[in-house]
Amino acid sequence: MTQRSVLVVLFDGVQSLDVTGPLEVFAGARHLPGAGYGLRTASPDGSPVRTSSGLRLIPDTSLADAEPPHTLLVPGGPGTRAPAPELVGWLREHAPRAERLVSVCTGALLLAAAGLLDGHRVTTHWTVCDHLARTHPAVEVDPDPIFVRDGRLATSAGVTAGIDLALALVEEDHGREVALAIARHLVVFLRRPGNQAQFSAQLVAQTARREPLREVQHWITEHPAENLTVDALAARARLSPRHFARAFRAETGLTPGRYVDRVRLEHARRLLEDTTDGVAGVAHACGYGTPEAMRRAFLKALGTAPAEYRRRFRPGSAGN
Repeated sequence: MTQRSVLVVLFDGVQSLDVTGPLEVFAGARHLPGAGYGLRTASPDGSPVRTSSGLRLIPDTSLADAEPPHTLLVPGGPGTRAPAPELVGWLREHAPRAERLVSVCTGALLLAAAGLLDGHRVTTHWTVCDHLARTHPAVEVDPDPIFVRDGRLATSAGVTAGIDLALALVEEDHGREVALAIARHLVVFLRRPGNQAQFSAQLVAQTARREPLREVQHWITEHPAENLTVDALAARARLSPRHFARAFRAETGLTPGRYVDRVRLEHARRLLEDTTDGVAGVAHACGYGTPEAMRRAFLKALGTAPAEYRRRFRPGSAGN
């Protein structure tokens, strides 16, 4: 068996979990029949680096002496804010030689600085999505997913999303059973789907300051199948519909309708992933009214139908 090589770039200020999380996933394949990766780390000059937490990492080699890998992984961290020109230059020259180019968290900033993301759809840590889009307008930045695949390029959101992406790559290379075995060993989900939002609906929205609005937020989350029209929610908050809609958006950052959509979609995804309920039953439990209404919501938000979503992300499902 020919091992796929993985080279992880190190630099001062790198986020340690961006490095060790994916490495532990790839290393886990070594103990499984028919799987495995050749793992190497490299810093610009081969010297040890200090991570953002103070941990000292000793690389295997320098970037100049590193062999072109199958997979080049670029982690993130505070060190991406003002990267060494030689690091960006090396990426610009050598990263295109890798068969697969991967970034974790703000590692996308390094790839963008090297001109490697232009014309591609990517993601990164939610705190720098706007910055990346503003400073590199040729890059299509999607702030929602935890990871994005665009041809040979794979980018992930913050920190632990690198584990999800690494598991997805192992599944791509060696199959679902190998990836599942590694996930079980690490005590994590096989992998969250790449198009899962970086935040739940409750975290995307701000928590309302006023108690009546906070109570309405909690009610929506706990009762997605109820009547959640603006009129019904306004009555629960004891406000006029117009005043309620305006105040809800001002305090949460989302319209009531958008918040309800997010909660229902998130609830439906959990039921499809964690239960054997039929699609019609899930649609009813989440307040969609009909399976077709839920199907339209899934296609609009995720680009896939509910049955296909279940088939892909619930082990052993036949997509009923």
